[in-house]
Parts: sequence; structure tokens; C-alpha cells
Amino acid sequence: MNDKTSRRPCDLTNGPIASTLLIFALPVLGSNVLQSLNGSINSVWVGRFLGETALAATSNANLVLFLLLGTMFGIGMAATILVAQSVGARDMVEARRIVGTSATFFFLVSLVFAFGGWLFVDQILGLLGTPADVMPLARAYLVIIFAAVPAANLLSFVMTILRGAGDSRTPFYFMALAVVLDIILNPLLIIGFGPIPGFGIAGSALATLIGQTVSVAAILILLYRRKHPLRLAGPDLALLKPDPRLLRIVVTKGIPMGLQMIVISMAALVLMGMVNGYGSQVAAAYGIAAQLWTYIQMPALAIGAAVSSMAAQNVGARRWDRIGRIAAAGVGFNLLLTGTLVLLLYVFDRAMLGLFLAADGAAVDIAQHINNLASWSFILFGVTIVLFATVRATGAVMPPLIILIISVLFIRTGFAYALRDMLGQDALWWSFPAGSIASLVLAVAYYRFGKWRTMHMIEEERPAAGEPPDTGLGVPRGRAALTPQGES
Repeated sequence: MNDKTSRRPCDLTNGPIASTLLIFALPVLGSNVLQSLNGSINSVWVGRFLGETALAATSNANLVLFLLLGTMFGIGMAATILVAQSVGARDMVEARRIVGTSATFFFLVSLVFAFGGWLFVDQILGLLGTPADVMPLARAYLVIIFAAVPAANLLSFVMTILRGAGDSRTPFYFMALAVVLDIILNPLLIIGFGPIPGFGIAGSALATLIGQTVSVAAILILLYRRKHPLRLAGPDLALLKPDPRLLRIVVTKGIPMGLQMIVISMAALVLMGMVNGYGSQVAAAYGIAAQLWTYIQMPALAIGAAVSSMAAQNVGARRWDRIGRIAAAGVGFNLLLTGTLVLLLYVFDRAMLGLFLAADGAAVDIAQHINNLASWSFILFGVTIVLFATVRATGAVMPPLIILIISVLFIRTGFAYALRDMLGQDALWWSFPAGSIASLVLAVAYYRFGKWRTMHMIEEERPAAGEPPDTGLGVPRGRAALTPQGES
């Protein structure tokens, strides 16, 4: 039996939409929660053992790490969409071609970013306006974090590819492994234990490096032992040599998606620079509030990832009749889950903030005020995430980028900068609702009136193979392309 007719890893093109989406999204949500828990627990250890200055250092350093990871986000997403469409069309041969080209390019670029970041660490922290008392700690932490970038990026790539193939459980298990290792090693490497010396703030970064490296090695070993359909073995190892045709497709579509993350990172860096101007106490308060916001956004991010994989498989299987219902289910789940978390944060925010800082400290009061002004806006931004995930699954990647540039980079940061003389610090926190409202309005307008439904990822002169006979676009046997319909 050849790959065109063999059973796919997971079929997201049939059955009930809402329950299938929820079941697929829950392990993604679990992975995202664990990833955020990892950062939060690191902050707990650093805050308790090393103090507010060290906590501000990790907040500054983590923004840089997010920027580095974000640059590779688009490449992984483009590869995932192509893999999902190939799986939807039952073409595992093409899926492996995409994995081989993407994996090599992904890892090599990660090495370049890691080395460049290590080389220019002082300049990067200087651009952030990192306070002088924070700089030495941030440098010690970030130097080791840069060494973890290749392993972290590779783990992220493997997990997103598996989700594109319909498997969200395996990534959850290995994210759990990375987090458990990080939780265990953090206090041991920060303060030392027995023969293990204490490395201070560098120990927290070292724990992350070890956890990510062990987890990515373990998941690759498991996939090869199970003979996963997407593994590259034997003659397929030749597919690790980048195919210029596929590389062009992945890069030209991946760059706009990666730029979306960079736009968010740039806005966060600009805002962090303004926050740093108010001193390390405000920086620590904002850093902790942002830690809690990651949890608020987890359901929307998980649902968005599930919508993207599910929609892409249905595009590959020519099931366009299901795309709108997938988006609607995603929006409904976001409103329910994100809204619940925002409500819980309003009720229990002081108790949650007390996990990181002394409950009677001024930083807690500042962080509580930040949450009151800004946290509700993530319900709106969650809807935007789901709509973006839907349209990106068809290859429409430029409009979401343009919307984020307008709403996040221009409106959010412009609001914070222009009104801080009038509103003081509150201008920074009100900038989040301003950006979220703008993003939602523009995203809904594009979803309703844009031409994303005319996009396709496949050269249609080739015959389709094995898809249900519904309108849409499949992934035939040969090569895949990502071009708007009618575009040369």
C-alpha cells in the first residue's frame, strides 16, 4: 500500500466539527499552559531567591527570547499548513518532502540567531533601555538562553508539524517532560544542592536549556522508534537537503507569518522600554502581569492552532463547506474559555500576584492596577487570533500582518507614547484595549469582505487525489504552491 492510500495520522476532515476541534485543542491548550507554567515557575524561583531586580532581568530577557522564537514562527507555520494540506489530501510523500526542507532550514537559521544573539547580547539589552542595576543579571541569564534557542526552536517545529498531521497529544507529553525537568532543576541550579553549585540567575536559564534539549531528543527518538509516517529514514534522509522550490514556498509564506510575531515583539519591546523608564519596581509589576496574561491568552492560542490545522486539512481535502463552521466554533470556544479566565483573574488577581511578589509590596498594587485596565481586552484579541488562523490556512498571510502592523505597532504603541504625558503610566495599560479593538474590527472586516476564500496552495493543473467531492482545494501528487487564485 503506498502513501497516497495509507491511513493518515489523524483525520480532521470528517465528523462533528465542534467536538473534534475541542478534543484536538485541549492537548494544545495543555502544552501552552505548561509552557507558560514553565516561565511562571522560573519567575517564582527567581523572585523568591534573587529578588525584584533579578525578576526584572528575566522579564527583559524573555522579551528578547520571544523575539528570537517569533522570527521562526512563520517558517514553522508555513510548513505546518503545507503538511496539514498534504495530510488532508492523503499525500504523505509530499508531506515528508516539506518536513525535510523545512527542518534543515529551520535549524540552520536557529543556529545563526543563537550565535548572533550571544554575540550582541549587550547591544540588545541596551536597545531595550534595560536599567543599569538589571543589566548584569539580564546578561548572565540571556547568554545561556541564547544557547537554548536551537533546541527550543527544533522542539517547537516538531510539535507544530505533528499538530499539522493531526496529532496534538504527543507534543503535550514532551512539553510536559521539558517543564517537569525545568521545575526540578530550577531551584537546584539557582541555589545549589549537595555537589551541584549554585549558579544564581544563570541556573534558571541552564535549567531551561537542559529541559528543552532532553525533550527534543526524546520526541525524535520516539517518532523514529514508532516509525512515524513523517519521519525521514533511509532514502528519505536525502530530503533533508533543501528543495529550492519548496523552500521558496515555505519562506515566501512563512516570512509574513513570522513578521506577525516580530511585530508583536517589537511592540512589546517598545512598551518595555517605556515601562523601564518608570524604574525596576514598575518593570517587575508589568512583568508579573504579563505572566498572568499569557494564561489568559492560552485558550485562544490553542484554539487558533487547532483551527489552523483543522482548516488546512479541510482545504487539502476540498471540504470548504466546513471552513466557516470551524471558524465559528473556534470563536465560540474562545469567548467562553478566555472570558472565564478573565473573570477569574479579576476575582483572584491579588492572590495570584502574591505567588511572585510579597503580597503587601507596592509592585503588587501596581500589577493589580495594570490587570484591571488591560486584561479584559484579550477576549477581543482572542477572536482576532481565531479569524487569523482561519484565513492563514488558505495561504492568506499578508492581510493579518498588515492588520497587526496597524493595530499593534501603530495604534497600541502610538497610544501609549502619545498619551503618557496626559495619562501617565495608565496610557501604557490602556494601549492594550486600544490595540485589541482595532485588531478585531479590521480582522472581522477582512474575514467578511476579504478575498481569502479565493486563495489556494496548490497548482491546479495537476489532478487531485482521494479527497471528498466537495468544493475546495486539495494537495495533488506533485508539488505544492502557495499563490492566490489567478495570480501568476
